[in-house]
Amino acid sequence: MAVSALELRPRNGIAVMDAALHLCARSTGVWALTLPGGAAVIGAMMYLVEAVRMGKPLLLPSLVFTLAWFLRGASQGAACHHVQALLLEGQGEPQVWTSVKAALGRLPSLFFAVSYLLGLNALLLVLTFGLGFLLLSAQTVSFAAVMQGRGKLLRLYDHCSRLLGPARGTAAVVRLLMSVQVLVFFNLHIALNFALMLTRKLVGIDLTFAERFASLDNSQWVLFLVALTFALFEPVRAAASTLLLVDGRVRSEGLDLLASVQQLPERNKARPPGARGAAVLAVVLGLGLLVGAPARAEEAEPRAPVTSARDASRRLGVVSSACEGPAPEEDPRFVRMAELSTTERGKLDRLVRAVERQAYDEEDCDSALLTLEKGLTQATGTLEAQTRANARAASDRARDILARPEFAVAPARADEPEEPTAPPQMSWWTQFTTWLSKLLEELFERDPAAAPPRAPPSPGIVSGGQLADALVVTLVGLTVVVLGAVLWRALRKVRPTAEGSGLDVSTLDATALARDPAHALSRPPEGWAQLADELAARGDYREAVRGLYLALLSRLHRDGAILYDSTLSNWDYLRQFKGRSEWKPRFRELTLRFDFAWYGNTPVTNTGYQEFRALTAPILSSAPEAPGA
Repeated sequence: MAVSALELRPRNGIAVMDAALHLCARSTGVWALTLPGGAAVIGAMMYLVEAVRMGKPLLLPSLVFTLAWFLRGASQGAACHHVQALLLEGQGEPQVWTSVKAALGRLPSLFFAVSYLLGLNALLLVLTFGLGFLLLSAQTVSFAAVMQGRGKLLRLYDHCSRLLGPARGTAAVVRLLMSVQVLVFFNLHIALNFALMLTRKLVGIDLTFAERFASLDNSQWVLFLVALTFALFEPVRAAASTLLLVDGRVRSEGLDLLASVQQLPERNKARPPGARGAAVLAVVLGLGLLVGAPARAEEAEPRAPVTSARDASRRLGVVSSACEGPAPEEDPRFVRMAELSTTERGKLDRLVRAVERQAYDEEDCDSALLTLEKGLTQATGTLEAQTRANARAASDRARDILARPEFAVAPARADEPEEPTAPPQMSWWTQFTTWLSKLLEELFERDPAAAPPRAPPSPGIVSGGQLADALVVTLVGLTVVVLGAVLWRALRKVRPTAEGSGLDVSTLDATALARDPAHALSRPPEGWAQLADELAARGDYREAVRGLYLALLSRLHRDGAILYDSTLSNWDYLRQFKGRSEWKPRFRELTLRFDFAWYGNTPVTNTGYQEFRALTAPILSSAPEAPGA
């Protein structure tokens, strides 16, 4: 699975996306590293949405979602390390645990990258109305860049931009191609609804409630599909970011040109003395042998000239076989002769005519085989000289390419002599950001690179870089403060002791309850039961079942079996049921029937209403149980 440096070439955005998809389809390690973080984000998001819908405190759900998002950042870093090892190390499928340990070693830097990306993307979405989020895409490789352990964290965007180099445009195209998640979102919705329909048609299970939940007008279902699509594309993001860094390195360092130079044939450095003179002598003798004899006047039909080197090799092989010489299949020189260039056609024509004349006309096979042997030797030497000439030409061409301006190395600038002037006074903010930058560099950066000395900023002038650094420090500080406040409040929370604990009793205004006909406590149980009988007499059995169920909830609340709250669901009442044990199965059956009738739109007949009335009768007619009984 590893990719050699000789096979790496600059790619466009579509090729990078295609390579990322193929890599995710063949490697299970990327999925094993990214799915835990994606599953944690899905669960935390659904927990937070449920807390918002139920009106519960958002302290704990927000903390859980924040921790899940940081876990997702660590998973992305481990996946980027895994993909890079898979591509460049060349030792087969790397171990997942190795990438996990590498991510744990870079955990503070990865957490900083999560906070940095959260603040930067939020600013891009708000200030540029989403346009900058699509155009400024160098931050997409942040996790892969952090795993390399180079560059300053406070200038993460600049570091990612330098690593991408000419591949920054490709990164923008890849971000645009990630919009295919919209199609995946709708495909998941269609596939899950189709599966529910097949289950209902083929198996016969009533899934009306599930089909109603899996609808696009349900905000919980939409958020679940969004989180699921986001989690499914986590491996693709890790693979694409690593491939973009590799592509940027290829474009910046010219590894494709270096690969072409390395494929050139090497010169024979250990040439024995006298080899040059022997080669010259062989060429001179070969030229003398290749000169054909004058044609005889009595020759009736001149033989056809040689059309190509392959034709000459074939005709010489026929002569060798006729004279019982070496077979063309056994002697590789016949095959190599076919590789001669077209400039050697005249010499081959003379050699073939000389050998055929000696073999056929003079019937002297010994002389023909001797001439053939000398011609093969001379042709082999010519091929070697031709190969060396081609290698020299390719080397010269590569040297000319490397001499172009885009591959030139910028000369080091000579340090200008500094004038003996007094150092300018830096502001307190500049001193603070300098101290914080050095502290973070010592904590997080393991492979510090030697950076050129920076000139002190002019007093009273705030540059754009300083403003960006201040903004990042402010966002990170606010994140740390919020997390600290959340943890402090969670740890400071103490349960009330037995002495101070008491039951908070709240009263409800009867006039306010009467104005809310959907509230179970707006009528007594007998009033709801009488209303249900009146509705059943008019044939409205579905409303009658609802009236009986509200009468049931009113009775259970008055008996202390449940604590009625309009924000709770029917199954929440069942879970907090504290009444008689023999009532709980009956209450479960009544809740199930009511959900199918009211929310599932199941038709209710007179028989169904009478069965529901018979099930509620024991509970509605029972006297309240004494406390402590």
